[in-house]
Amino acid sequence: MTARIIGTGSALPNRVITNDDLAKIVDTSDEWISSRTGIRSRHISDAEETAAVLAARAGQKAIENSGIQKDEVEMILVATCSAEDYFPNLGCQVQNMLGMEHTVGMDLNAACSGFLFSLNTAFAYIKAGIYKTILVIGTETLSKIVNWKDRSTCVLFGDGAGACVIRAEETGVLDFVQHSDGSMGHVLTAKASSTETPVQPETGADPIYMDGQAVFKFAVKKVPECIEEILERNHLDKEEVSCFILHQANKRIIQSVAKRLKLSEEKFPVNLEGHGNTSAASIPLLLDDLNREGRLHKGDKLILSGFGAGLTWGATLLEW
Repeated sequence: MTARIIGTGSALPNRVITNDDLAKIVDTSDEWISSRTGIRSRHISDAEETAAVLAARAGQKAIENSGIQKDEVEMILVATCSAEDYFPNLGCQVQNMLGMEHTVGMDLNAACSGFLFSLNTAFAYIKAGIYKTILVIGTETLSKIVNWKDRSTCVLFGDGAGACVIRAEETGVLDFVQHSDGSMGHVLTAKASSTETPVQPETGADPIYMDGQAVFKFAVKKVPECIEEILERNHLDKEEVSCFILHQANKRIIQSVAKRLKLSEEKFPVNLEGHGNTSAASIPLLLDDLNREGRLHKGDKLILSGFGAGLTWGATLLEW
């Protein structure tokens, strides 16, 4: 018995900030941002659109898409690194918002790898026979911890949430690999501080720091390695994989991964142009887009791969 994704959902804030909008508050331009990252706009949450609210919206859509009743969900597992509250955790807040009083809720933080690690954790619960149906959500409101005077980071991030329902079935998640390197944690950090920073040039605490070059080198090396690792473990040829769903951080990273694996970029879908880097929400947001566009077919082999602060990285092999 394994765990299969049976429904997906997503939620995005109403407000959209384009690269031209950012050029009004920091020394940048649409050409500078888009040529280096592939990002042209991102959704930015308002005070009411908290990480929990976005998570609940995405979770509700995933449940509806799955065709099950909400009382069938036994656990809510939320991946985030930008919750507005230290506690209660977002899993419990989502449980309350969706009226799922008999469902256990908890959070997991592995930064941009968070959804992937949460999906793997949910799979382990199901594989162990503890639960049969779990709602897994990745949600972020990174705009509230970004320093809007730092053009090297504020142009990258966006807000949103993605979710999936996974259920005990005969096919689905086949295998996963996960890795961490705490000795490199200093290249991507976010200090605990106020989470009420609005999108204004004169504001910004001391939250996100990133050594962009170090993170880029890490990602383009480790992501292909873990993909090859999971392929080898499962005696699978890379051409047998229909689609590689990667964390949407930077288009250049995705292109470099495709090149290192000697695969067509067509196998690496992207949606970061209008989303930016949504951290733990990026993989489920893309997964929901592909699902609702009818681009995923029963029996397709997919590899999901994420990387982020920690440093953390990994890959999950599944059959759709």
